[in-house]
Amino acid sequence: MQQYLEQASASADEREKTILEHLPQVRLIARRIHERLPESVSLDDLVSTGIVGLISAIDNFDPEHNVKLKTYAEYKIRGAILDSLRGLDWAPRQQRKKSKQIEAAIAAIEQRVHRAPTEEEIARELSLTMEEYREWLVDVRGLNLGRLEGNSPDEEGRDLLRFISNDEESWPNRLLERRELERLLASAIEKMPNVERTILSLYYHKELTLREIAKVVRLHESRVSQLKSQAILRLRSYIEKRWPQTRGR
Repeated sequence: MQQYLEQASASADEREKTILEHLPQVRLIARRIHERLPESVSLDDLVSTGIVGLISAIDNFDPEHNVKLKTYAEYKIRGAILDSLRGLDWAPRQQRKKSKQIEAAIAAIEQRVHRAPTEEEIARELSLTMEEYREWLVDVRGLNLGRLEGNSPDEEGRDLLRFISNDEESWPNRLLERRELERLLASAIEKMPNVERTILSLYYHKELTLREIAKVVRLHESRVSQLKSQAILRLRSYIEKRWPQTRGR
């Protein structure tokens, strides 16, 4: 019995040590998700929920699956945080409406001028001042978060192609279709303003935070956030207009 108690105690100590070692990972993931959410969402709440996901990962981890604990923990931490956000219904219908209106404005201008519209043109199309339009970009920055960050445990990095999807059920499953979407995505990015293209590259390929990107492009972090939101809406508008509706809806 004594030996059993000693083993159980040692196991509990090892578990606690592992949890403490991975707490910085929880905070990092929570901060990266929080930076695209409204200020009303508490970072501390995201961290607390992420810790629950971490504990679940540690308790259920099986090294025989050839997945590193850190990778599996990231998946579980993200999943726990995103599940909690879905339960909060933090994205009001009005925000989704704004997102659609911006996409429609971008598409309408592109059809008229045959190029990527400027911010001023988009704001004018929406009958907004520049200040009002940029406030809209802040409002819509966290929409579709679950689909944007929901990678599987064996995937690494951020999948920009997933980020643009407006409805997860609309994603094509065949490799050929995905390649066609990737071609469209590359074409859309090529037509974007340089600063937006740079921000997307740094965020999705280099996996920098918005704060880190702000230092690179020498803009305020809030401005980088606005430009990233605008870039995503440009891409979604471009792809939705060119991807056959029978495949996507």
